[in-house]
Amino acid sequence: MKIYNTLTGRKQEFTPINDGKVKMYACGITVSGEAHIGHAYQALIYDIIRKYLEKIGYDVTYARNYTDVDDKIIAKSNEMGIPADVYAEQMIKNIDEQMARLDVDDPSLWLKATQSIDDIITFVKTLIEKGHAYATEKGDVYFSVESFPSYGKLSHRNLEDAMNGVRVENDEMKKNPLDFALWKSAKEGEPSWASPWGEGRPGWHIECSTMNKKAFGDEIDIHGGGRDLIFPHHENEIAQTEALTGKQFAKYWIHNGLIKVNGQKMSKSLGNSLFLKDLLDEYSPETIKLALLQTNYRGDINVTDNLFPDADKHLYDFYKTVKAVEDKFGKVADGNQNIDVDFNKAMDDDFNTALAISNLYGYFKSIKAKLSADDKSAAADVNQIRKTYALIGLFKADAKDFIAYYENKNQAEEIPAQIKAIADERFEARKNKNWAKSDELRDKLSQMGYIVKDSKDGYELTKK
Repeated sequence: MKIYNTLTGRKQEFTPINDGKVKMYACGITVSGEAHIGHAYQALIYDIIRKYLEKIGYDVTYARNYTDVDDKIIAKSNEMGIPADVYAEQMIKNIDEQMARLDVDDPSLWLKATQSIDDIITFVKTLIEKGHAYATEKGDVYFSVESFPSYGKLSHRNLEDAMNGVRVENDEMKKNPLDFALWKSAKEGEPSWASPWGEGRPGWHIECSTMNKKAFGDEIDIHGGGRDLIFPHHENEIAQTEALTGKQFAKYWIHNGLIKVNGQKMSKSLGNSLFLKDLLDEYSPETIKLALLQTNYRGDINVTDNLFPDADKHLYDFYKTVKAVEDKFGKVADGNQNIDVDFNKAMDDDFNTALAISNLYGYFKSIKAKLSADDKSAAADVNQIRKTYALIGLFKADAKDFIAYYENKNQAEEIPAQIKAIADERFEARKNKNWAKSDELRDKLSQMGYIVKDSKDGYELTKK
């Protein structure tokens, strides 16, 4: 099995530090608000990676964290007029419920920053003693980037590049603008803990390093997170951890791509965040997974108006075939092992769920042909698909239940005459190759809550 390692910039054969055992950590959510699709995608990816490693025989200990003390959390709790710890716990409860609805399993270990304060203080004290960190008169503690010569090795940049590539916090007491906070002195109204440097709270980067060390010791096999965390978060984790231990922190660094919405980066400032709760209210968990997993995990996902409706329709078509086979031949114990072999080949190539999903279209074409020919091996194919693809969260539903969900949701509605007239006008514009007018009318329909999908015979109009 090969994994793309951000540290080396290439795919590498996976060999854990200890035979048969894998220690894996993925940066979790900073609970400053409700979970969005990016949080869901990251949690889903590392859940699947853990499950596949277990499938092929590894004993996996998988840890995720919740950052439950942070500037954004404090700001949000102040805005709502409740203590930061109460706000964080409520957000964690909400997020846990939504991840359970998405059918993403809990990790082996849940870690929280506020449960590791003593360990964080010890970690910071040791870095100061080793000459890698320094305290200021204000009671802040910073890591000295210049004390760690290989700083930048994960993001493949030198210190000058790093200076140009990131906005740094200005503090006249820093020795270098790139030095980052390990401990922040308390401000009025903020949660704080006693430390040798005065009341304060941990910086963001030190939390993950400390929780890793607490859970796993000095070294882990896999460290994961979103690509946006490579610099500075993961770069800083490496610096402070390896400065402390003198050992390689993580052997393999894995980073998933980001979510875009109609080509734009998803962000609160743009107001285009897609919240997980809203998606789950609209689509089945399997639909969401099929939509997200048809892109290789390292690539960015562009969420267009059609992404989830198309995934819904594909699953509906698949489940109709599943139902036809199970109704005709019954559920069987046999399976087509070639399907499982194909799946493992895809996953062995850097967890390529996109290839595994693309294989489904060929399988179902073959199953339909077998069904028409009264070939009972179609039942073995369906059974194997259910067994194999359950690992990525697909084909776990009763076929009739998924079909009912889809048909109830998409039952024919009376299209208002005004909407139909706009769609007809757009169709005429397309026939006349007036693409600008066609696009303008498509956008107008979208704003009115309708999706238009062209076909060789005309168009299909559905409500969002």
